[in-house]
Amino acid sequence: MIVLGIETSCDETAAAIVTDAREIRADVVLSQLDDHTPYGGVVPEIAARAHLEHLDGLIRRAMAEAGIGFGDLDAVAATGGPGLIGGVIVGVMTAKAIAAARNLPFVAVNHLEGHALTARLTDDVAFPYLLLLVSGGHCQLLAVEGVGRYRRLGTTIDDAVGEAFDKTAKLLGLGYPGGPLVEKAAARATNPARFELPRPMLGRPGCDFSFSGLKTAVRRHVEELGGVLSEADRDDLAAAFQATVAEVLADRCARAIRRFKEDHPQGGALVVAGGVAANKAIRSRLATLAEKQRMPFVAPPLRLCTDNAAMIAWAGIERFRLGESDPLNFAPRPRWPLDPTAAPVIGRAGVGAGVKA
Repeated sequence: MIVLGIETSCDETAAAIVTDAREIRADVVLSQLDDHTPYGGVVPEIAARAHLEHLDGLIRRAMAEAGIGFGDLDAVAATGGPGLIGGVIVGVMTAKAIAAARNLPFVAVNHLEGHALTARLTDDVAFPYLLLLVSGGHCQLLAVEGVGRYRRLGTTIDDAVGEAFDKTAKLLGLGYPGGPLVEKAAARATNPARFELPRPMLGRPGCDFSFSGLKTAVRRHVEELGGVLSEADRDDLAAAFQATVAEVLADRCARAIRRFKEDHPQGGALVVAGGVAANKAIRSRLATLAEKQRMPFVAPPLRLCTDNAAMIAWAGIERFRLGESDPLNFAPRPRWPLDPTAAPVIGRAGVGAGVKA
C-alpha cells in the first residue's frame, strides 16, 4: 500500500510518500520560519498563502523522490484538523482534488493522531501505550489503546509547554521559535542552578499540567535584572526554565504511569511525541523515568517530532487498513480532540485552533 500524505496545519508545508511496510520513500518539508520570524509567531494569513503557493510543487517533488506516479497511489491522506483553518483547507482541498481526479480513497487525518501514531511508524510500538503529547498548542497525557481509541489522562489547564517555551524565549530576547533557542541557550549555561523557579502542579493529585505561573516567574526574574540581560543571565535562566519543565513533565508522567498500569497491567511503552519531544534534555529525563518504571521508552527521530507529512500518511494507512476513509464533503476542523469524551478545561478556549505543533 502506498499513500501520499499532506500536512498544512500550521507553518510547515509538507508532503510524503509512505508504504504500509513502514517505508518512508519521500518526506519533504518546507519551513515558513523566515516568513513568520519578524512577527514573533505564526501569522495565519501568511501561512495559508504560503501553503497555497508551494504545496503543488512539494507534492511533485515527493512523487519524484519516491519514483512513482499518481497511478501508483492507493490513497491520499491529509491533515483535516486541528490547526489554522486556512492552511488546513489548502491541504484538504488539494488532497480531495487528487482523490477525485484519480478515483482514490481520501483519508482526513487528525493532526494529533499523526503525532500519536508516529511511534508505530518508526518503532512498530504495540497497543496499548502511554503517550505524552507535547507541542506548541498541546500538552496531554493519553492512553493510546488503538487507532482512534484515545483516553486522556491529563492536559494543561493554561499554557501548552511549547507555548511556554516560545514566551520564555521572547522574555529572554532569544527570538523565535522558542524551543530550539532556549535549548541552545541552556546548553551554554555556566550556573544552571542560579535562578529558582516554581514547579507548577508538582506532586499534585492527577495528571494535569500548568505552565503560566512558570512563565510569570521568568518574567519576574527578568524584571529584577532591570530588563537588561547579559548572555550569562539568558543562558542560566534558560537552563533553569528547561530543567523545571523537564521535572514537571516527569512528575506528571510518573502519576500517569501509575494510572496506566492499573488499567493495563500487561504494560506498554512510554512514548513522547510532538515538537517539544525534540528537546534532548526532556527526552533524557523521560527516558530515565521509563527505565525506573521498567517501561520501554520511545521517542521518534527528531525530524519526525516536528510537523511532517510522513506521520499523516502513516495515520492514513492505519485508518485505511481498518477499512476507513472519508467522503469528499469532509469539512476541515479547526478543533478536533483526540478524546471527545474528555471534560473541557475551563479557560482553555481555542486550544487546538491555530497552534504550533
